[in-house]
Amino acid sequence: MSNTYKELQNSHPCFGGYKNNVGRIHLPVSPGCNIACRFCDRAVNDVEERPGVTSKVITPEESIEVLEKALAICPEITVAGIAGPGDTLATDYALETFRRIKEKFPKLIKCMSTNGLLLYEKADEVIDIGIDSLTVTVNAVDPKILAELNKYIVYHGRKYEGIEGAKILIENQLKGIRKVAAAGITIKINTVLVPEINGEHIEEIAKTVKEAGASIYNIIPLIPQHELADRKAPNCSQIDEARTRASKYIDVFRHCQHCRADAVGVPGKSEYGDQIYQRRLQSKETFSHG
Repeated sequence: MSNTYKELQNSHPCFGGYKNNVGRIHLPVSPGCNIACRFCDRAVNDVEERPGVTSKVITPEESIEVLEKALAICPEITVAGIAGPGDTLATDYALETFRRIKEKFPKLIKCMSTNGLLLYEKADEVIDIGIDSLTVTVNAVDPKILAELNKYIVYHGRKYEGIEGAKILIENQLKGIRKVAAAGITIKINTVLVPEINGEHIEEIAKTVKEAGASIYNIIPLIPQHELADRKAPNCSQIDEARTRASKYIDVFRHCQHCRADAVGVPGKSEYGDQIYQRRLQSKETFSHG
């Protein structure tokens, strides 16, 4: 049985557990992605502190060794998460890793992030494995708006661009959220806030995902890069306004640390990624969506 939203608020850093000094480890086992976000610049390196970045990609077998090492160094870890650096459902590696975690570390909370393109068709596996919390990145529920944020998707071997791809992605996300939420899995929604594109759309997203079964909403400021390098990042006032609008419909998370895909430790207090993954260089501060 998955942990409930209330239980996760005490034991998961992304649901309020940061108050209780609990930690998490992100296992970078998912190399490929199946959508092309215009703001996303996925990378394998040692220097950037943002989601989508990792110093290496590991195998499901290696993930168990990494977990054992991490728990020895940081026993505060309560959550094993997989957030990339690609999409967790674009390959089978994340689900295989969670199967191993379920067998070897049954008390750890299993947390996964996905863009949701394949969520509906893989929902039964997600449910059977016992994922406790699922994060889905939903940047718009209007295809016209999403097409400005997402260039294309690759779905069952075919490339769909612009509005056509956006329609498929939104439909699959919402169907997947409904199916997984109905099974009792707690769902968090991430939205990358690009004020010029989806700034006036936040309420509609929040309302729609809440109706689909999501429990908590996380608004993440854009890092102007890649194809949206010329767009302005939201300022504090714009972020706060977006969160206030969303909070009319759904609980809003306000303590996101914009973690890397290979983060280890207690967010904001300790970071052991260098030791666990043998990163070679000092990190510089930056962030993006997760």
